[in-house]
Amino acid sequence: MTGTSVTCSSLSFQWPDGTPVLDDLSVVFPRGKTGLVGANGTGKSTLLRLLAGRLRPSGGSVTVHGGLAYLPQDLTLDTSLRVDQALGIAERRAALRAVEAGDVSEARFETIGDDWDVEERALATLGSLGLGGLELDRTVGQMSGGETVLLHLAALLLERPDVLLLDEPTNNLDLFARRRLYEAVESWRSGSLIVVSHDVELLERVDRIAELRAAAVTWYGGGWSAYQEALAVQQEAAGRMLRSAEADVRRQQRELEEAQIKIARRQRNSRKMDVERRAPRIVAGARKRSAQESAGRLRGLHEERLSDARERREEAAEAVRADAEIRVDLPHTAVPAGRTVLSLDGLRPAYGRLREGTLRVHGPERIALVGRNGAGKTSVLRTLTGELPPLAGTAQVHVPVRFLPQRLDVLDDELSVAANVSRAAPGATDNTVRSQLARFLFKGARAEQPAGSLSGGERFRAALAATMLATPAPQLLMLDEPTNSLDLASVRQLTSALESYRGALLVASHDLTFLASIGVTRWLLLTDELRETTAEEVTDLLAETEH
Repeated sequence: MTGTSVTCSSLSFQWPDGTPVLDDLSVVFPRGKTGLVGANGTGKSTLLRLLAGRLRPSGGSVTVHGGLAYLPQDLTLDTSLRVDQALGIAERRAALRAVEAGDVSEARFETIGDDWDVEERALATLGSLGLGGLELDRTVGQMSGGETVLLHLAALLLERPDVLLLDEPTNNLDLFARRRLYEAVESWRSGSLIVVSHDVELLERVDRIAELRAAAVTWYGGGWSAYQEALAVQQEAAGRMLRSAEADVRRQQRELEEAQIKIARRQRNSRKMDVERRAPRIVAGARKRSAQESAGRLRGLHEERLSDARERREEAAEAVRADAEIRVDLPHTAVPAGRTVLSLDGLRPAYGRLREGTLRVHGPERIALVGRNGAGKTSVLRTLTGELPPLAGTAQVHVPVRFLPQRLDVLDDELSVAANVSRAAPGATDNTVRSQLARFLFKGARAEQPAGSLSGGERFRAALAATMLATPAPQLLMLDEPTNSLDLASVRQLTSALESYRGALLVASHDLTFLASIGVTRWLLLTDELRETTAEEVTDLLAETEH
């Protein structure tokens, strides 16, 4: 195939315990920008690691045409490294300095190769990612988490790869860093870029969407919006097919029942006639066998038609996606409009930029806390929970509060989902816990799964259930970057759960699409102060903040 960058042939992978992830997957990734999407647990990140050679397939093969670079989801960089070392250009820089100082040894020229402008290229690449003020001799430990992600991306871009793999690259990036990454993806022109992401804005910038579902890839032209439109049309057609198949099953069932009634009536009439005519036993027996054979053929024909109709219904049902939503009633979380929920007075948390924060929250307000990486959003939330003592000022919460951290460490991995919720709500009966968990999509045996065995999306739902169903009912719910690492179906489930929540909400997030979907009533920008702003101003304010 012309323009092919990556080819997977009969690719299979299973974990050492035998759990299958991919089975006999054959797919070709062309040149250009591809967004790889799919529900949590379908194997997107595993597929990228197989493409990058970080995992060995259980079967099949991967063929990469040209050089490949990979940005993993869980990125760690040695904080003692200098920037030029992290970029992979330290040796070439040293060789250039030596040549400029008069060292003309062959080894120096071999190190430099044809890359005489490596410093200029490095600085230009850093500049394009918003790291223009970064000195090459600075250490990585002095950088924020978002900056280290962009630095690693710069290192990959400097390799001039033919294939670039990005796994959830916007996780933990502030809006400024996200915008720079969007621009880098948008300007990609060489080879193939394959990105796994739940970031809708990022996925709008790709050429095509590849959906990994049921160990197969389906292609959709255009970005996220085009994919959603195509999916809607596809699902409408699938729904019509399912309704038609269900109607056919009902029709075949009626025809089978009618045929059985006719057969039974015919057999009764035949027996009656034989008795009335006193037919010889041998003749009556022959007629009976013939009637039974005829009835058997007729019954078999209708049963076969019914079986075929049921198979068609099953095929049609598989094409219809079950996008279950969380629907839960939480009346005890309600807060009266005039009730003071929390108050900050001259707050200076232990970490971050905030020097003197003052805030009052009343009633069921929904507040978005936004700010650059390192501004201290998590520190403010943890100060409100009492986990971190402030350096100065006070932080008081006046209603029952629950906090769902990024790490989801509210769960005990050894306990079942139901036991975790019971632990958070000790007064609730087992039946109450299970009925509520069913609304969080943990039905029957699923509620008995150990928390440690859950997939990412399931673990989030379990942590959310333990948080929202807690006793006393939380009238202030605080969430720290809740959409990080969630697939889009899980984000929709979170949104639907929060629609049922009646208390005050304080959410730290960089995901503007999500924040807009949950009905935020106040926007707070965290710098060295807490500044009220608007949704329209947030992106520009953060982008204009001095880097």
